[in-house]
Amino acid sequence: MSAAQSDGPDADAAGSSGDFAQPPASLPASEPVAARPALPEPLRLPGDGLTRDTWRVDLSSEASTAALAAQIGDLLHADDLVTLSGDLGSGKTTFARALLRHLTGDAQLEVPSPTFTLMQIYAGPDFPIVHADLYRIKKPEELADLGWEEASEGALVMVEWAERAGGILPLDRLDIAFYLDMARGPEYREAVLRGHGSFAPRLARARAIGLVLYRSGWMQARRDFMFGDASARSYERLTKADGSRAVLMIMPARPPGPPIRFGKPYVAIARLATDIRPFLAIGAALRAQGLSAPEIHGHDAATGVAVLEDLGSDGVCNDQGMIPERYAEAVAVLAQLHGRDLPDAVPSPNGDMHRIPAYDFEALLIEVEQLLDWYVPHIARVGLSSGTRAIFLNLWRKVLEEVVSARPTWTLRDFHSPNLIWQHQRSGVARVGLIDFQDCVMGHPAYDVAALLQDARVTIADADEIRLLGHYARLRRDSDAAFDMSAFARAYAILGAQRNTKILGIFARLDKRDGKPAYLAHVPRIARYLAKDLAHPALSEIRQWYETHLPNVLGSSA
Repeated sequence: MSAAQSDGPDADAAGSSGDFAQPPASLPASEPVAARPALPEPLRLPGDGLTRDTWRVDLSSEASTAALAAQIGDLLHADDLVTLSGDLGSGKTTFARALLRHLTGDAQLEVPSPTFTLMQIYAGPDFPIVHADLYRIKKPEELADLGWEEASEGALVMVEWAERAGGILPLDRLDIAFYLDMARGPEYREAVLRGHGSFAPRLARARAIGLVLYRSGWMQARRDFMFGDASARSYERLTKADGSRAVLMIMPARPPGPPIRFGKPYVAIARLATDIRPFLAIGAALRAQGLSAPEIHGHDAATGVAVLEDLGSDGVCNDQGMIPERYAEAVAVLAQLHGRDLPDAVPSPNGDMHRIPAYDFEALLIEVEQLLDWYVPHIARVGLSSGTRAIFLNLWRKVLEEVVSARPTWTLRDFHSPNLIWQHQRSGVARVGLIDFQDCVMGHPAYDVAALLQDARVTIADADEIRLLGHYARLRRDSDAAFDMSAFARAYAILGAQRNTKILGIFARLDKRDGKPAYLAHVPRIARYLAKDLAHPALSEIRQWYETHLPNVLGSSA
């Protein structure tokens, strides 16, 4: 797996940033790497009588308490509340000290007990941290005299004897209770963590991560943060003492968002995955076809956690651009898939079937609307009447009819350089590692070919594009003498134009909504691809619409 895994360009317009929010797969992650210690062991597995928002951990030593504190510390942020309870000598002080040292990054930080001062305030790198002991508080009103409200605003608050505060403390919190376990020895402690309110799913995810790592044999691996994206999906590289590696993928369920048309949210209209299950199902289906989707070492589909095979970070491009041999093999991957009779439903990790949605009119049209909603007002800065918008969409509906009615196949949707990882040790099409396929739909085979050969981040020369299209055609004819390259080329132009229209809108959205103007540097390349696609006779009316209403888009392709 690569540090460049990403959301697809079809990502929720109201939510995630889209696949273009991350660097190419062939480049190392640019963010600082934060190593996490291994989780404490052993963890109690399901069957311990606890719910998903409760986590019981056995702590055999002070080191395991510190490791737990580091893991919990990575869950915390400003305005969180953590309450600590337990008898004298049960581990509260050890945990609090370890947590503060982890959050401040100071391994030698002095952490005096706040029993007499009632409250200690520490300066963390991202937010202040308040450590309070309310044992000497007689009634909740006394907190006001301590300046509690001012001190806790925008801070992480860790409280001992929290019951003394009455109902003043927030209901959303993490409770950690420590217990002695003398039956197992004087050093043993047990911690029971319970999440309340908004903290419950966060704790459930942390617990799921621990269980998945434990069951898959990666619990004691070092965890290095790779990157996260605006959809809340994140990745960590796992490294064992022997150097073997895997990837921890955290993909929490995506909120559907508000309804925007016919009572449906964008994710439903655009046929986007809302949780990790499609990724697991499609990955298994691709591997069954002999392709290199990452193996799954362990997963918890309910909380969106999986340990994946690490495919590495060697992409199909280098500093000079595309690597011809690797692009040719990527084309062969598509030709092999498209030459097979593929089902529209594949086994799901929960035992039923995952039905692959159709890439239908609704999905294709809501995507081209990205141009109208984001590029037109924020980049082109022109006003379009409702009638002009309607004409645009009607023209697209007309031209898309033939591709929607064609025999469909698996359309991975994000089959382009950031998501293709070269596997030197393998042969044939298995040399192309595949990631980011959770939004797979049943669509026209030309879509993924256009995604590859009109890459938004990499300039593909016209001669290379034509050569690779010819390579695809030869491979298709080898398995099907009736393959119609003329009809395919027509669909290629249509879907290339659809995709590039959509990407112009996405890049405008990344700039305007997400504060990522760097993506605008790719606009001339995308516009050049778009102009080339619109030169096909099948798109003459749409080209005329562009020339009339957005002439600078095609002009910027020069």
